[in-house]
Amino acid sequence: MPALATQHVTRVITPGSRSLGEFDVRRALPQKSQQRVGPFIFFDHMGPADFPPGAGIDVRPHPHIGLATITYLFSGAIRHRDSLGYDQVIVPGEVNWMTAGRGVVHSERTPQGLRQTGSHLHGIQAWIALPTEKEEIEPCFEHYAAGQIPQLQVRGARLTVIAGAAYGAASPVRTASETLYVEADLDAGGSLTVPENVDELAVYVVDGELAVAGQSIRAGTMAILSEDRSAEFLARNNCKLMILGGATLPGERIVWWNFVSSRRDRISQAKVDWSEGRFESVPGESDFIPLPAA
Repeated sequence: MPALATQHVTRVITPGSRSLGEFDVRRALPQKSQQRVGPFIFFDHMGPADFPPGAGIDVRPHPHIGLATITYLFSGAIRHRDSLGYDQVIVPGEVNWMTAGRGVVHSERTPQGLRQTGSHLHGIQAWIALPTEKEEIEPCFEHYAAGQIPQLQVRGARLTVIAGAAYGAASPVRTASETLYVEADLDAGGSLTVPENVDELAVYVVDGELAVAGQSIRAGTMAILSEDRSAEFLARNNCKLMILGGATLPGERIVWWNFVSSRRDRISQAKVDWSEGRFESVPGESDFIPLPAA
């Protein structure tokens, strides 16, 4: 998409809707025009989706390499299980951060209690590309309770600093490179300064409508911001934003299915390893997602 006629917004991405079977997502990254923003290389807006009693999500065990996943929910719950032996339910305000490194397998499902009663799911799942020197590190999983994640108010905006440091607060979430990730809720007419000293920055509008230097950014779209960060975010109505970015990661990244790497031969090896059952399995789970044909 061509650059917009403003010095503050260089591109607006309107994600297409994709079905994951039980629910739909809007995938803002990667795009042909914009593979990543800082280390963010995948950004899915999940739902909102309602599940009747007896239903829910069942993302069977699948592998990752060369990235970290972060799940962040606005409503609902997801049970994460992985090949490292972790079994963790995540609820709104908490952070699940899984670093795949040389390889990990995980599943994501609706917890049994919510499956029985019915549930509502809404959130964001993102992937963080790892620096080339850390692509093959040992996999790990870290869970952060809501009370560990800084929450504050700035000029009426309610902020949660999920990763990195901004607006006078710093998150304890450990990242492999400089990463910024903030949830912001603004009342109609409210404003918020754009974070400075970040190499690459974008804003995704979850709900409501935002203006950046007079440019309207609607719900379900992502605005890529220029290096000139003198503008403010202005909420035209009640608005929920995700601010994301970080340091520029040098070098090419190849994304194939659930694999990310700077090396094409490493992607090829991961395909063979998964198809031949060389990844560790998730304890207690025997089913899995087969390697796609293409």
